[in-house]
Amino acid sequence: MLNIKKISSTDEKFSEILKKHVSQRKFNTSDIRDKVKNIISEVKKNGDGALLKFSKEFDNFIIDTPERFEIPKEEFLSATKKISKDELEALKFAKNRIEEFANHQKSESWNYNSDGIDLGERVTAIKKVGIYVPGGSAVYPSSVLMNSVPAKVAGVEEIVMVVPSREGDVNNIVLAAAYLGGVDRLFRIGGAQAIAALAFGTKTIPKVDMIVGPGNQYVAEAKKELYGEVGIDSFAGPSEILVIADAKANISWLVADLFSQAEHDELAQSILISPDKDLLDKVEEHMKEKLKTQERKDIIESSLNNFGLLINSKDIDEAIGISNDLAPEHLQLSIENSEKYVNKIENAGAIFLGEYTPEVFGDYCAGSNHVLPTAGTAKFSSPLGVYDFQKRSNIIKCSAESSQILAKHASVIANAEGLFSHKDSAVLRKHKGKKDE
Repeated sequence: MLNIKKISSTDEKFSEILKKHVSQRKFNTSDIRDKVKNIISEVKKNGDGALLKFSKEFDNFIIDTPERFEIPKEEFLSATKKISKDELEALKFAKNRIEEFANHQKSESWNYNSDGIDLGERVTAIKKVGIYVPGGSAVYPSSVLMNSVPAKVAGVEEIVMVVPSREGDVNNIVLAAAYLGGVDRLFRIGGAQAIAALAFGTKTIPKVDMIVGPGNQYVAEAKKELYGEVGIDSFAGPSEILVIADAKANISWLVADLFSQAEHDELAQSILISPDKDLLDKVEEHMKEKLKTQERKDIIESSLNNFGLLINSKDIDEAIGISNDLAPEHLQLSIENSEKYVNKIENAGAIFLGEYTPEVFGDYCAGSNHVLPTAGTAKFSSPLGVYDFQKRSNIIKCSAESSQILAKHASVIANAEGLFSHKDSAVLRKHKGKKDE
């Protein structure tokens, strides 16, 4: 039975109630941490042997040689002929949209001259990237494209993909997406062991420079543990959506949009904020009716009952203020003239403007990336993009003359810091044309 929580911004201790409800999804992961540490340690020590063991234990994938983890690249192409025409067309459409968006994000090297000093930044791509794509009983070709296409646009030389596979089976639509996304190598392993294998490298799995892509709690914990050993994009949590709606919003559309995130996971969160109490009541009633017909009814019901929220705000401006405090992964403005409010939004992973722009378009084929900051991290982090696959090196070149300018001031600062060898290094440049014999 649906029993979604309802609160009002006029309630006593509203902020406290809201914060407590939202924070319920943050669980103590100490028990998971210990298990993940053990998995990482064993992969580091035993390499492929540990992968064979864990694949048997967790995925019932029993093989006698680690070479069988890899799916030959020719199978990617053959998979494009095994999926339906509509599926292939949709994947190609999505790939092209994502690529077009990513091309606008690409940074270029730059330089300038100041007082005879050449300064600049050299932008280069990360050489080898590992992408983690969730698997098991689910199928996520969209995640393949969202992770691989920006990497290719950035100029990454090699993309190594890992995906968990029950009994070694990988869906053809995932393989087709790997082909379209430019994946170079694909291995049928998942979980914390896959992250460890990419971070350290084994005889079979190549070591990468960076790992991107969402996964379960074990994957997220492994990424945290291995950050520094390898580059990490983010520590993604369960999906979430916050919808702000006015009195004219379409009730059935709102319900479908809220359900679309709730069906992801029992830990997913769907929040609706509106200044119109009558609309909130109608949405609740429509939810109860529509829930009966949903394929993933149990997951949706659990998500909404435990973490869903209907919030009555004073007005749209206050609703945006509440949203800024929560910093949602997905923010959807189902309001008239939604573009007028964009500059008031400070924290959100992705912003969907107007009723004709449901969040699901961003999940699949609008072009923007669906790997987004969750659990309030949109206050300080950004969606996955080309910039994540590019690194920067500062460039500095002084002439003999400009060296004198820098030496004068650098020696003073070095002396103040008590770093006298630094001072010596700078002072020597002040003696133009003189070199030690």
